[in-house]
Amino acid sequence: MSSARARANHHLYLAKIVQDGWRAALAAQGIPGQTLAQAYLPAVSEHLVRAYGWFLLEVTGAEPVPGAPPRGCDELPPVPAGKAVPGEIREFQALERSGWLADMLAERDLSPGAPRTPGNLAAASADIPDPEQVADWTAQLEALFARMR
Repeated sequence: MSSARARANHHLYLAKIVQDGWRAALAAQGIPGQTLAQAYLPAVSEHLVRAYGWFLLEVTGAEPVPGAPPRGCDELPPVPAGKAVPGEIREFQALERSGWLADMLAERDLSPGAPRTPGNLAAASADIPDPEQVADWTAQLEALFARMR
């Protein structure tokens, strides 16, 4: 297993630990769900994005492995002259534009004062993923990891 793949697996594991903590905190019902999302979502998202970035480096066979992973296909090192862009990367680029990867990679404003649509109090939290959505992203990443390399 390459260093990039090991790092991808490690961040996926860390994401699962954070998700377990989020679910436990929700089950305790001591803190509002939106506040828990503000606390847990950035951490779990960062681990998932880093897992994905390390996996991208594994798929492309990037050597040497950089100190930090890319946050998407656009940040990958250039493909060496004479080599084709792997088909997997093309697939990931499409999913980053629209698909579950686009959702996972999206920047979100989780601040308490985030703008709301007038007359719609639910709008501010509608775009905040819940633990089930994050678990789905995790499962999708695991499926990619298993399917490729």
